[in-house]
Amino acid sequence: MAEAVTVIVPTFNERDNVAELVERTVRALEGGEAEILFVDDSSDDTMAEIERVAASTKIPVRGIHREHNTGGLGGAVVLGLLQAAHDVCIVMDGDLQHPPELLPELIARHETGDADVVAASRYVGGGDHGGLGTAVRFGVSRGATWLTKAMFPRRLWRSTDPMTGYFLVDRRRIDVDKLRPQGFKILLEILVRSDVRIAEVPMSFGERRHGTSKASLRQGATFIAHLARLRFGKMSLFALIGLFGAVANIGIMWVLTRGGMPYVWAAIIGAEATIIGNFLLQERFVFADLRADARGVWVRFAASFAFNNVEAAVRIPVMALMVESWHISSVLATAVSLVVAFFARFLFHALVVYAPRGAKKADAPAVEPSTDTAGQSIGWP
Repeated sequence: MAEAVTVIVPTFNERDNVAELVERTVRALEGGEAEILFVDDSSDDTMAEIERVAASTKIPVRGIHREHNTGGLGGAVVLGLLQAAHDVCIVMDGDLQHPPELLPELIARHETGDADVVAASRYVGGGDHGGLGTAVRFGVSRGATWLTKAMFPRRLWRSTDPMTGYFLVDRRRIDVDKLRPQGFKILLEILVRSDVRIAEVPMSFGERRHGTSKASLRQGATFIAHLARLRFGKMSLFALIGLFGAVANIGIMWVLTRGGMPYVWAAIIGAEATIIGNFLLQERFVFADLRADARGVWVRFAASFAFNNVEAAVRIPVMALMVESWHISSVLATAVSLVVAFFARFLFHALVVYAPRGAKKADAPAVEPSTDTAGQSIGWP
Protein backbone atom coordinates (compact mmCIF):
# COMPACT_ATOMS: atom_id res chain seq x y z
CA MET A 1 0.00 0.00 0.00
CA ALA A 2 1.82 3.11 -1.26
CA GLU A 3 -0.75 5.72 -0.27
CA ALA A 4 -1.22 7.05 3.24
CA VAL A 5 -4.91 6.96 4.15
CA THR A 6 -7.32 8.09 6.83
CA VAL A 7 -10.27 5.81 7.49
CA ILE A 8 -13.19 7.96 8.68
CA VAL A 9 -15.82 6.15 10.73
CA PRO A 10 -18.91 8.12 11.82
CA THR A 11 -20.45 6.45 14.86
CA PHE A 12 -23.68 6.65 16.81
CA ASN A 13 -23.90 4.29 19.80
CA GLU A 14 -21.56 1.75 18.15
CA ARG A 15 -19.59 0.76 21.28
CA ASP A 16 -19.93 -2.98 20.72
CA ASN A 17 -18.49 -2.73 17.20
CA VAL A 18 -15.40 -0.62 17.88
CA ALA A 19 -12.89 -3.29 18.93
CA GLU A 20 -13.67 -5.67 16.05
CA LEU A 21 -13.81 -2.87 13.50
CA VAL A 22 -10.39 -1.54 14.56
CA GLU A 23 -8.84 -5.02 14.65
CA ARG A 24 -10.06 -5.91 11.15
CA THR A 25 -9.16 -2.47 9.76
CA VAL A 26 -5.62 -2.60 11.17
CA ARG A 27 -5.16 -6.07 9.71
CA ALA A 28 -6.41 -4.92 6.31
CA LEU A 29 -4.08 -1.90 6.29
CA GLU A 30 -1.01 -3.74 7.57
CA GLY A 31 2.21 -2.51 6.01
CA GLY A 32 0.95 0.95 5.07
CA GLU A 33 0.74 4.37 6.64
CA ALA A 34 -2.77 4.94 7.93
CA GLU A 35 -4.95 6.23 10.73
CA ILE A 36 -8.50 5.54 11.89
CA LEU A 37 -10.56 8.61 12.74
CA PHE A 38 -13.88 8.15 14.53
CA VAL A 39 -16.34 11.04 14.47
CA ASP A 40 -18.76 10.21 17.24
CA ASP A 41 -22.30 11.42 17.91
CA SER A 42 -23.04 8.81 20.55
CA SER A 43 -25.02 9.14 23.72
CA ASP A 44 -23.42 6.01 25.23
CA ASP A 45 -19.76 5.34 26.09
CA THR A 46 -18.58 4.73 22.52
CA MET A 47 -15.86 7.39 22.93
CA ALA A 48 -14.52 5.67 26.03
CA GLU A 49 -14.32 2.40 24.08
CA ILE A 50 -12.51 4.16 21.22
CA GLU A 51 -9.94 5.55 23.66
CA ARG A 52 -9.50 2.14 25.29
CA VAL A 53 -8.91 0.39 21.97
CA ALA A 54 -6.64 3.17 20.68
CA ALA A 55 -4.19 2.60 23.52
CA SER A 56 -3.04 -0.74 22.08
CA THR A 57 -3.29 -0.43 18.30
CA LYS A 58 -0.46 -0.52 15.76
CA ILE A 59 -1.71 2.53 13.86
CA PRO A 60 -3.02 5.84 15.19
CA VAL A 61 -6.69 5.77 16.26
CA ARG A 62 -8.38 9.07 17.09
CA GLY A 63 -11.85 10.07 18.12
CA ILE A 64 -13.75 13.36 17.85
CA HIS A 65 -16.98 13.65 19.82
CA ARG A 66 -19.60 16.10 18.55
CA GLU A 67 -21.98 17.65 21.05
CA HIS A 68 -24.33 18.64 18.22
CA ASN A 69 -24.75 16.33 15.22
CA THR A 70 -25.05 19.12 12.66
CA GLY A 71 -25.77 17.68 9.22
CA GLY A 72 -26.29 14.18 10.60
CA LEU A 73 -23.94 11.42 9.51
CA GLY A 74 -22.96 13.48 6.46
CA GLY A 75 -21.89 16.34 8.70
CA ALA A 76 -19.73 13.92 10.70
CA VAL A 77 -18.01 12.81 7.50
CA VAL A 78 -17.33 16.41 6.45
CA LEU A 79 -15.73 17.08 9.85
CA GLY A 80 -13.64 13.94 9.38
CA LEU A 81 -12.49 15.11 5.95
CA LEU A 82 -11.42 18.44 7.45
CA GLN A 83 -9.58 16.82 10.37
CA ALA A 84 -7.99 13.86 8.54
CA ALA A 85 -4.21 13.57 8.69
CA HIS A 86 -4.04 12.29 5.08
CA ASP A 87 -5.59 13.49 1.83
CA VAL A 88 -6.79 10.07 0.75
CA CYS A 89 -9.79 9.33 2.95
CA ILE A 90 -11.99 6.26 3.14
CA VAL A 91 -15.45 6.57 4.66
CA MET A 92 -17.08 3.51 6.17
CA ASP A 93 -19.90 2.83 8.63
CA GLY A 94 -19.27 1.69 12.16
CA ASP A 95 -21.80 -1.16 12.13
CA LEU A 96 -19.53 -3.71 10.33
CA GLN A 97 -21.84 -3.96 7.33
CA HIS A 98 -18.99 -2.46 5.34
CA PRO A 99 -16.23 -5.12 5.33
CA PRO A 100 -12.82 -3.64 6.30
CA GLU A 101 -11.20 -6.40 4.21
CA LEU A 102 -12.21 -4.40 1.12
CA LEU A 103 -9.95 -1.47 2.06
CA PRO A 104 -6.88 -2.66 0.10
CA GLU A 105 -8.99 -3.06 -3.03
CA LEU A 106 -10.35 0.49 -2.75
CA ILE A 107 -6.84 1.83 -2.31
CA ALA A 108 -5.38 -0.25 -5.15
CA ARG A 109 -8.10 0.96 -7.50
CA HIS A 110 -7.35 4.58 -6.61
CA GLU A 111 -3.62 4.07 -7.10
CA THR A 112 -4.21 3.34 -10.79
CA GLY A 113 -4.62 7.11 -11.09
CA ASP A 114 -7.79 7.47 -13.15
CA ALA A 115 -10.33 8.04 -10.34
CA ASP A 116 -10.80 10.63 -7.60
CA VAL A 117 -13.57 8.64 -5.89
CA VAL A 118 -13.73 4.86 -5.57
CA ALA A 119 -17.07 3.57 -4.34
CA ALA A 120 -17.86 0.16 -2.92
CA SER A 121 -20.99 -0.83 -4.82
CA ARG A 122 -23.65 -3.37 -3.89
CA TYR A 123 -24.98 -3.40 -7.45
CA VAL A 124 -21.93 -3.63 -9.72
CA GLY A 125 -20.97 -7.08 -11.02
CA GLY A 126 -19.85 -9.23 -8.09
CA GLY A 127 -21.55 -7.06 -5.47
CA ASP A 128 -24.10 -8.35 -2.99
CA HIS A 129 -26.92 -6.48 -1.24
CA GLY A 130 -27.87 -9.32 1.11
CA GLY A 131 -27.15 -7.24 4.23
CA LEU A 132 -30.12 -5.01 3.44
CA GLY A 133 -32.28 -7.79 4.82
CA THR A 134 -35.92 -7.50 3.83
CA ALA A 135 -37.27 -7.13 0.32
CA VAL A 136 -38.83 -3.84 1.42
CA ARG A 137 -35.44 -2.37 2.37
CA PHE A 138 -33.95 -3.59 -0.89
CA GLY A 139 -36.84 -2.08 -2.85
CA VAL A 140 -36.51 1.26 -1.04
CA SER A 141 -32.75 1.26 -1.68
CA ARG A 142 -33.11 0.51 -5.38
CA GLY A 143 -35.95 2.96 -5.80
CA ALA A 144 -33.92 5.74 -4.16
CA THR A 145 -30.96 4.90 -6.40
CA TRP A 146 -33.05 5.03 -9.58
CA LEU A 147 -34.68 8.30 -8.52
CA THR A 148 -31.31 9.87 -7.78
CA LYS A 149 -29.75 8.74 -11.06
CA ALA A 150 -32.77 10.02 -12.97
CA MET A 151 -32.39 13.47 -11.40
CA PHE A 152 -28.65 13.67 -12.10
CA PRO A 153 -28.17 11.60 -15.27
CA ARG A 154 -24.83 13.11 -16.31
CA ARG A 155 -23.20 13.36 -12.90
CA LEU A 156 -24.17 9.84 -11.84
CA TRP A 157 -24.22 7.86 -15.06
CA ARG A 158 -21.00 6.04 -14.11
CA SER A 159 -22.25 5.21 -10.62
CA THR A 160 -24.32 2.10 -9.90
CA ASP A 161 -24.61 2.85 -6.18
CA PRO A 162 -24.47 6.61 -5.43
CA MET A 163 -26.16 5.92 -2.09
CA THR A 164 -23.35 3.73 -0.72
CA GLY A 165 -21.72 4.85 2.50
CA TYR A 166 -18.43 3.04 1.80
CA PHE A 167 -16.07 4.92 -0.49
CA LEU A 168 -12.63 6.43 -0.96
CA VAL A 169 -12.25 10.10 -1.84
CA ASP A 170 -9.18 12.21 -2.55
CA ARG A 171 -10.01 15.41 -0.69
CA ARG A 172 -7.59 17.37 -2.87
CA ARG A 173 -10.10 16.91 -5.69
CA ILE A 174 -13.11 18.35 -3.86
CA ASP A 175 -13.94 21.59 -2.08
CA VAL A 176 -14.95 20.32 1.34
CA ASP A 177 -16.23 23.76 2.36
CA LYS A 178 -18.89 23.62 -0.37
CA LEU A 179 -20.45 20.44 0.95
CA ARG A 180 -23.83 20.95 2.64
CA PRO A 181 -24.83 17.46 3.79
CA GLN A 182 -28.18 16.62 5.35
CA GLY A 183 -28.66 13.07 6.57
CA PHE A 184 -26.52 10.10 5.65
CA LYS A 185 -26.11 10.17 1.84
CA ILE A 186 -22.78 12.01 1.81
CA LEU A 187 -21.41 10.36 -1.36
CA LEU A 188 -24.33 11.79 -3.33
CA GLU A 189 -23.44 15.24 -2.01
CA ILE A 190 -19.81 14.82 -3.11
CA LEU A 191 -20.62 13.49 -6.57
CA VAL A 192 -23.20 16.17 -7.32
CA ARG A 193 -21.28 19.17 -5.98
CA SER A 194 -17.82 18.17 -7.29
CA ASP A 195 -16.29 17.51 -10.68
CA VAL A 196 -14.75 14.14 -9.90
CA ARG A 197 -13.98 10.90 -11.70
CA ILE A 198 -15.56 7.83 -10.11
CA ALA A 199 -14.66 4.15 -10.20
CA GLU A 200 -16.29 1.24 -8.37
CA VAL A 201 -15.37 -2.05 -6.80
CA PRO A 202 -17.95 -4.71 -5.86
CA MET A 203 -18.95 -5.04 -2.21
CA SER A 204 -20.75 -7.75 -0.32
CA PHE A 205 -22.91 -5.76 2.05
CA GLY A 206 -22.77 -7.54 5.40
CA GLU A 207 -25.40 -8.09 8.05
CA ARG A 208 -25.59 -5.75 11.01
CA ARG A 209 -23.76 -7.16 14.02
CA HIS A 210 -24.77 -4.74 16.76
CA GLY A 211 -26.87 -1.59 17.06
CA THR A 212 -29.88 -0.55 15.05
CA SER A 213 -30.39 0.88 11.58
CA LYS A 214 -30.27 4.68 11.23
CA ALA A 215 -32.89 4.51 8.45
CA SER A 216 -36.28 5.96 9.40
CA LEU A 217 -39.19 7.89 7.95
CA ARG A 218 -37.53 11.07 9.18
CA GLN A 219 -34.29 10.18 7.40
CA GLY A 220 -36.31 9.40 4.30
CA ALA A 221 -37.96 12.81 4.41
CA THR A 222 -34.56 14.43 4.94
CA PHE A 223 -33.19 12.57 1.93
CA ILE A 224 -36.05 13.68 -0.36
CA ALA A 225 -35.67 17.28 0.80
CA HIS A 226 -31.91 17.20 0.31
CA LEU A 227 -32.32 15.68 -3.14
CA ALA A 228 -34.73 18.47 -4.09
CA ARG A 229 -32.34 21.09 -2.76
CA LEU A 230 -29.41 19.66 -4.73
CA ARG A 231 -31.38 19.43 -7.95
CA PHE A 232 -33.51 22.53 -7.83
CA GLY A 233 -32.28 24.86 -5.09
CA LYS A 234 -34.18 26.59 -2.30
CA MET A 235 -36.96 28.14 -4.32
CA SER A 236 -38.21 24.86 -5.73
CA LEU A 237 -38.02 23.17 -2.34
CA PHE A 238 -39.98 26.11 -0.90
CA ALA A 239 -42.48 25.58 -3.71
CA LEU A 240 -42.69 21.86 -2.92
CA ILE A 241 -43.57 22.63 0.68
CA GLY A 242 -45.95 25.33 -0.49
CA LEU A 243 -47.64 22.81 -2.78
CA PHE A 244 -48.01 20.41 0.13
CA GLY A 245 -49.49 23.23 2.21
CA ALA A 246 -51.84 24.22 -0.61
CA VAL A 247 -53.13 20.66 -0.91
CA ALA A 248 -53.60 20.53 2.87
CA ASN A 249 -55.33 23.92 2.78
CA ILE A 250 -57.72 22.81 0.06
CA GLY A 251 -58.32 19.50 1.83
CA ILE A 252 -59.16 21.21 5.12
CA MET A 253 -61.44 23.64 3.33
CA TRP A 254 -63.22 20.84 1.45
CA VAL A 255 -63.86 18.90 4.67
CA LEU A 256 -65.18 21.95 6.51
CA THR A 257 -67.42 23.16 3.67
CA ARG A 258 -68.78 19.64 3.24
CA GLY A 259 -69.67 19.80 6.90
CA GLY A 260 -71.72 22.94 6.32
CA MET A 261 -69.25 25.64 7.31
CA PRO A 262 -69.31 28.84 5.19
CA TYR A 263 -66.42 28.79 2.73
CA VAL A 264 -64.86 32.02 4.06
CA TRP A 265 -64.52 30.62 7.59
CA ALA A 266 -63.27 27.32 6.17
CA ALA A 267 -60.64 29.22 4.19
CA ILE A 268 -59.48 31.10 7.30
CA ILE A 269 -59.07 27.90 9.32
CA GLY A 270 -57.27 26.15 6.46
CA ALA A 271 -54.92 29.11 6.03
CA GLU A 272 -53.97 29.27 9.74
CA ALA A 273 -53.25 25.54 9.95
CA THR A 274 -51.08 25.51 6.85
CA ILE A 275 -49.20 28.71 7.82
CA ILE A 276 -47.95 26.97 10.96
CA GLY A 277 -47.24 23.69 9.18
CA ASN A 278 -45.37 25.38 6.34
CA PHE A 279 -43.20 27.34 8.78
CA LEU A 280 -42.11 24.17 10.56
CA LEU A 281 -41.25 22.42 7.29
CA GLN A 282 -39.38 25.46 5.94
CA GLU A 283 -37.34 25.68 9.14
CA ARG A 284 -36.34 22.04 8.85
CA PHE A 285 -35.82 21.59 5.11
CA VAL A 286 -35.42 24.93 3.30
CA PHE A 287 -33.68 27.48 5.50
CA ALA A 288 -31.87 25.23 7.98
CA ASP A 289 -28.46 26.52 6.83
CA LEU A 290 -29.50 30.15 7.50
CA ARG A 291 -30.97 29.70 10.97
CA ALA A 292 -27.68 30.05 12.89
CA ASP A 293 -27.13 33.62 11.62
CA ALA A 294 -30.77 34.67 11.63
CA ARG A 295 -32.83 36.01 14.50
CA GLY A 296 -34.32 33.71 17.14
CA VAL A 297 -36.89 31.09 16.23
CA TRP A 298 -39.79 32.91 17.90
CA VAL A 299 -38.90 36.14 16.09
CA ARG A 300 -38.76 34.21 12.81
CA PHE A 301 -42.08 32.57 13.56
CA ALA A 302 -43.70 35.88 14.48
CA ALA A 303 -42.46 37.53 11.27
CA SER A 304 -43.53 34.58 9.14
CA PHE A 305 -46.90 34.22 10.87
CA ALA A 306 -47.66 37.95 10.65
CA PHE A 307 -46.72 38.20 6.96
CA ASN A 308 -48.68 35.12 6.01
CA ASN A 309 -51.73 36.36 7.87
CA VAL A 310 -51.51 39.73 6.15
CA GLU A 311 -51.14 37.91 2.87
CA ALA A 312 -54.11 35.70 3.74
CA ALA A 313 -56.14 38.75 4.79
CA VAL A 314 -55.59 40.17 1.33
CA ARG A 315 -55.87 36.87 -0.52
CA ILE A 316 -59.10 35.61 1.01
CA PRO A 317 -61.19 38.70 0.09
CA VAL A 318 -59.73 38.50 -3.41
CA MET A 319 -60.68 34.82 -3.48
CA ALA A 320 -64.20 35.73 -2.32
CA LEU A 321 -64.44 38.38 -5.03
CA MET A 322 -63.41 35.79 -7.63
CA VAL A 323 -66.12 33.42 -6.40
CA GLU A 324 -68.85 36.04 -6.34
CA SER A 325 -67.87 37.91 -9.52
CA TRP A 326 -66.55 35.13 -11.75
CA HIS A 327 -68.87 32.42 -10.38
CA ILE A 328 -66.07 29.85 -10.07
CA SER A 329 -65.80 27.27 -7.31
CA SER A 330 -64.30 28.38 -4.01
CA VAL A 331 -61.72 25.56 -4.17
CA LEU A 332 -60.50 26.67 -7.62
CA ALA A 333 -60.35 30.30 -6.51
CA THR A 334 -58.30 29.28 -3.47
CA ALA A 335 -55.86 27.34 -5.65
CA VAL A 336 -55.36 30.28 -8.04
CA SER A 337 -54.81 32.76 -5.21
CA LEU A 338 -52.25 30.46 -3.53
CA VAL A 339 -50.16 30.25 -6.69
CA VAL A 340 -50.12 34.04 -7.04
CA ALA A 341 -49.12 34.48 -3.37
CA PHE A 342 -46.20 32.04 -3.58
CA PHE A 343 -43.60 34.44 -4.94
CA ALA A 344 -44.31 37.15 -2.36
CA ARG A 345 -43.96 34.61 0.46
CA PHE A 346 -40.67 33.25 -0.82
CA LEU A 347 -39.08 36.68 -1.25
CA PHE A 348 -40.19 37.79 2.20
CA HIS A 349 -38.85 34.67 3.92
CA ALA A 350 -35.52 34.63 2.06
CA LEU A 351 -34.82 38.36 2.41
CA VAL A 352 -36.44 39.23 5.73
CA VAL A 353 -37.29 36.28 7.98
CA TYR A 354 -33.90 34.58 7.56
CA ALA A 355 -31.75 37.69 7.02
CA PRO A 356 -28.60 37.71 9.19
CA ARG A 357 -29.02 39.49 12.52
CA GLY A 358 -28.16 43.15 12.21
CA ALA A 359 -27.70 42.93 8.45
CA LYS A 360 -28.40 46.06 6.50
CA LYS A 361 -31.01 45.88 3.81
CA ALA A 362 -28.34 46.11 1.13
CA ASP A 363 -26.49 43.19 2.70
CA ALA A 364 -29.47 40.84 2.83
CA PRO A 365 -28.74 37.39 1.39
CA ALA A 366 -29.60 36.61 -2.17
CA VAL A 367 -32.94 34.94 -2.76
CA GLU A 368 -31.15 31.68 -3.52
CA PRO A 369 -27.60 31.54 -2.05
CA SER A 370 -24.98 30.38 -4.51
CA THR A 371 -24.04 27.38 -2.39
CA ASP A 372 -27.49 25.95 -3.02
CA THR A 373 -28.02 27.04 -6.60
CA ALA A 374 -27.96 24.07 -8.93
CA GLY A 375 -26.73 26.06 -11.90
CA GLN A 376 -23.76 27.65 -10.10
CA SER A 377 -22.62 25.13 -7.52
CA ILE A 378 -23.52 21.90 -9.21
CA GLY A 379 -23.65 22.53 -12.90
CA TRP A 380 -26.61 21.24 -14.85
CA PRO A 381 -26.16 17.49 -15.37
